[in-house]
Amino acid sequence: MTNTLNPDTLVVKSGTSWTDAWQRCLTVAPEAFRDDRVLNLWGAAWQADGRALPATSPVDGSPIAGPPRLDGATAQQAVRASLDQHRAWRHVPLAERRARVAATLDALTEHRELLALLLVWEIGKPWRLAQADVDRAIDGVRWYVDGIEPMVDGRAPLDGPVSNIASWNYPMSVLVHAMLVQALAGNAVIAKTPTDGGVACLTLACALAVREGIPVTLVSGSGRELSEALVRAPEIGCVSFVGGRDTGAAVATAVADLGKRHVLEQEGLNTWGIWNYTDWDALTAVVPKLFDYGKQRCTAYPRFVVQRELFDEFLAAYLPAVRTLRVGHPLAVEHPDDSYPVLDFGPVINAAKAKELHDQVAEAIDRGAVPLHRGKLSDARFLPGQDTAAYVQPVTLLNPPPSSPLHHAEPFGPVDTIVLVDTEAELLAAMNASNGALVATLSTDDESTYGRLAPQIRAFKVGHGKPRSRGDRDELFGGFGASWSGAFVGGELLVRAVTQGPAGERLPGNFPDYHLMP
Repeated sequence: MTNTLNPDTLVVKSGTSWTDAWQRCLTVAPEAFRDDRVLNLWGAAWQADGRALPATSPVDGSPIAGPPRLDGATAQQAVRASLDQHRAWRHVPLAERRARVAATLDALTEHRELLALLLVWEIGKPWRLAQADVDRAIDGVRWYVDGIEPMVDGRAPLDGPVSNIASWNYPMSVLVHAMLVQALAGNAVIAKTPTDGGVACLTLACALAVREGIPVTLVSGSGRELSEALVRAPEIGCVSFVGGRDTGAAVATAVADLGKRHVLEQEGLNTWGIWNYTDWDALTAVVPKLFDYGKQRCTAYPRFVVQRELFDEFLAAYLPAVRTLRVGHPLAVEHPDDSYPVLDFGPVINAAKAKELHDQVAEAIDRGAVPLHRGKLSDARFLPGQDTAAYVQPVTLLNPPPSSPLHHAEPFGPVDTIVLVDTEAELLAAMNASNGALVATLSTDDESTYGRLAPQIRAFKVGHGKPRSRGDRDELFGGFGASWSGAFVGGELLVRAVTQGPAGERLPGNFPDYHLMP
């Protein structure tokens, strides 16, 4: 699908094409990039192995670097090599580990704009959000570098490396951040590149880390083929997973059977409740922010649960806000030297996901959902004739039918659903529809009402009229129900999750045999 309604004046900002970004990668880290592919990193060396798959950018459907997928046997070799690195690294003094991680952060800072540009092309982040992803990783790990001593006092690294399997949406601020903190705590680290995007950004970040002596392994491959090595291998000391419930459930079963240390962050339907509420200006102001990156994040709010008698006032506050959203090509400008465009979001992760969302919306409406808002693709900013197959304009549906995935699951795209309720019991039932969530918010004027209802909402963090986020630095993070399995993270809990403490220690978290809040 191509856009034909926009003016023919937009061009790609000067110096920001994929070719520009790729050439800069070849210059900055020639050891990790070839003319036509990225390399895998294992055995303390860059390896030209694996089958490089074709890939396209969600931004405009143009070709970009794909992941060089390994087979299971090679992944097993990579894990064994990482164990050798781990056994050496765990004895490196803390002061030296700190110095090496700090040097890595300096290198990431030096190349932050290139890392962000890769995120734009690989996963479609607007420039503002791409830079924020890089900066959050750097700033977050610096906090640990500055304060690591008391966090590891009396603790030891794990017996084997930490295996990281993460979704594509936050390669830097979630995946690279976790890897560097795990290494700072004394562990070698392994990461699988997300199948849907981010391989070049992660390759560059890991190249900068390896130059400073950080024991990093970065491999690509299908989750099914590599799971035996990255999840079940006896060499693995801990499995850290961020992703959907279906894959997460399989990983959870495997680590539970093996009794392996684990951190499994899974999706949930994060909800925003409206009950006896009047501060509509505050709601109007926050709605556009809730659409950052097209709601492709684990702490997005795709569901509003609204008191029926307030529905007209809610719509009067919500609809004008959602109509202001700015969507389009993240690098399209009127003049080559213009500043980056200011957008709320660009494409979703790929054309297949866009089609899935379009189909789910159409099916929900066909079965009785009421469309309250549907943005027009013609209102977005695109280059003349560009491929727009991965773009989805914001959609808002009232009362999705129970048969629709939009009723009970996170859409992971710019689709809001609204459910009307008449009683507090109905409010709580609707807010707890997905058996656990990472975040939730309740907007109510009365403090006592919030204090009474918030503890009954099954989310790890519950905001009062304000959105909650994953958090940075000392802010803890976890989930209830099916949204989380294993140790909670954030602050010192992240370090505790990847280190060994006194005998018999029970980590705060959501485990098969116990649930322990911090």
